[in-house]
Amino acid sequence: MKTDFAAVLQNCVEVLKNGGLILYPTDTVWGIGCDATNATAVGKVYTLKKRKDSKALICLVANDAMLERHVQQVPDLAYDIMDLATKPTTIIYDNPTGIAQNLVAPDHSLAIRVASDKFCRHLIKTFKKPIVSTSANVSGKDTPKSFTEIESVILKGVD
Repeated sequence: MKTDFAAVLQNCVEVLKNGGLILYPTDTVWGIGCDATNATAVGKVYTLKKRKDSKALICLVANDAMLERHVQQVPDLAYDIMDLATKPTTIIYDNPTGIAQNLVAPDHSLAIRVASDKFCRHLIKTFKKPIVSTSANVSGKDTPKSFTEIESVILKGVD
C-alpha cells in the first residue's frame, strides 16, 4: 500500500495545530508528539504516558534558525557538538523562550534536538513550530523498537 506523503504530512500538521497528539517516526524511535508551545497539548502527552510532569520531555526543532528563536543564547560549543555528531544529539539549553511552561524543567532548562530525520524536519518546517518528542510508550515500559511493538493504549490515545 502506497502512502500519500503530502496527505499524511498535512494530517499531522492539522492535528498539531488543533492541540492534538501524533505518533511519528523520529530520528531515534517512534515518538509521541505535540505542539511544544501548547501547554494543554503537552499535558495530554504526560497523561497518555502516565508520566509525572516533573520528568522533562524533549523538543525537536527543524534547523538552527528555529533553535535560535527558542533559546536565548546558543553556546558556540553547542554548534560544534552538532556539527561533529554522527548520531542524533540532544543538548540541554538554559532559559528556553516561547515554549509551553510545562515542558520546561524546574531548573529552567529544556532538552532540544535539531531533527536529522527527513520526515521530522519536513513536518516541523511545515508546522513552523517545535514539537515534543518522547518515546511511544507508557512511562516505565520498554521503548518499542518498531511500530508493531507500540501498545494499543498509545495507539488509541493519539489523534
